[in-house]
Amino acid sequence: MKLKMAENSLFAILLRSSWWISIAIAAGLIVAAAALLPPDYSHFGVVVALPFIVIGAIAGWKQLQAPSPARIAGTIDTVRAMGWNEFAEAIEAAFRADGYVVTRLAGQAADFEMQKGGRTVLLAGKRWKVARTGIEPLRELVAARQKRDAQECLYVATGELTDNARRFATQNRIRILSGPDLARLMPAAGRAGKNR
Repeated sequence: MKLKMAENSLFAILLRSSWWISIAIAAGLIVAAAALLPPDYSHFGVVVALPFIVIGAIAGWKQLQAPSPARIAGTIDTVRAMGWNEFAEAIEAAFRADGYVVTRLAGQAADFEMQKGGRTVLLAGKRWKVARTGIEPLRELVAARQKRDAQECLYVATGELTDNARRFATQNRIRILSGPDLARLMPAAGRAGKNR
């Protein structure tokens, strides 16, 4: 059974926030414990602050590994300049390098079926250049997921999604691969965009 942290729990919020916020909370707890507790018990402030220190370290590590805005912009520019065949080969190679078995599909709704660890993932990427994505291609992807009995769906978008499309993606567990995700998945594209 896979444990999942509640999305709006304090620690989940802190993981999405800047690392220094967790460290500041930890420091505040340590200072408060030192000021309010008797000297024999002031070390409990460190014990209480320890989860916040760990969360701060995890958030800091994630933020250190995150692609820079310049790399994200370079990746988007490079990906948008690609034709479909070049983009399909690049994304296929990236997922193969990540350990997926990738099969191209001929259907409208999904372009790739990927398998890893007994899980099937459908990826729709043909509309990656569209400036604004609506709900219809996402509906088609969900229908393809049900038809092929896949566990996950990915949709590649270098433009923006409408509010309805974003809500639909969240409700139907469709992961949107946008700028930061593409920069992590295809790091060479970000460097190529920077060198233009």
